[in-house]
Amino acid sequence: MRSFDFSPLYRSAIGFDRMASLLDNLSRAEQNQPSYPPYNIELTGEDQYRITMAVAGFDRSELNIEVNQNNLTISANKEPENEERTYLHQGIAARNFERRFQLADHVEVKSATFENGLLHIELKREIPDAMKPRTIQIEDSQGDVKSVAHDRKSETKAA
Repeated sequence: MRSFDFSPLYRSAIGFDRMASLLDNLSRAEQNQPSYPPYNIELTGEDQYRITMAVAGFDRSELNIEVNQNNLTISANKEPENEERTYLHQGIAARNFERRFQLADHVEVKSATFENGLLHIELKREIPDAMKPRTIQIEDSQGDVKSVAHDRKSETKAA
């Protein structure tokens, strides 16, 4: 396993300390992250994602999903069995777990469904209107309004 040292970013980049810290934390978390339960992360559309987690052996009531700021935590607590069983082979690991995901800014959990032993969590990035690009109208000295849209593609073709 590789380990990356992000300390040079702290010395040479100003204003990027949050990003460097996030990369550093992700690198350390990945090394300590357990592999159970297995999961997929899919891009289902523009700014839409789905986390699918294999949670065979768990009931919906034993699963917990919590969002706190930009952290998504999925956990399960399996109730101990009352009856004693003698297994010849036990391949279904129904043990307690906690899995954490760091969500980017403006990513929200929209829904969660549980079917056929799979937990599906739908996510969507919704950028606030205040952060989206907008067109500014320019008035001339007579009060006439002309709409000016800034187009980067035409700038690069002209250059």
